Amino acid sequence: QVHLVESGGGLVETGGSLRLSCVASGGGFYNDVMGWFRQAPGEKREFVAAITYNGFTRAADSVKDRFTISRDSTKNTAYLQMNSLKPEDTAVYYCAVGTSLSTTLRDITGWGPGTQVTVSS
Repeated sequence: QVHLVESGGGLVETGGSLRLSCVASGGGFYNDVMGWFRQAPGEKREFVAAITYNGFTRAADSVKDRFTISRDSTKNTAYLQMNSLKPEDTAVYYCAVGTSLSTTLRDITGWGPGTQVTVSS
């Protein structure tokens, strides 16, 4: 079973940048899709971005011009570079692994515990 751990969250001012990392271990995920979701207080968890094992990416319209997802398969790590951050980006960000990518990451087989991102106005 895959085990995911996120890092890189924190407090940043509006317009700032953060890079989140997600390290995967456990096995069975090497050809899977790695992605990010986020959940703000009182809101549903929403898809942010995902990347397939061969580099195809998908991102939500709300972030696609500001966030970039990448993956280093040699390190079993996915990254989310977040630029031009806004207060509405404040949320807990969760890493996930799944087997299907369309407009969102589907058939999820594992979640990380999450990392808090707070953008001050």
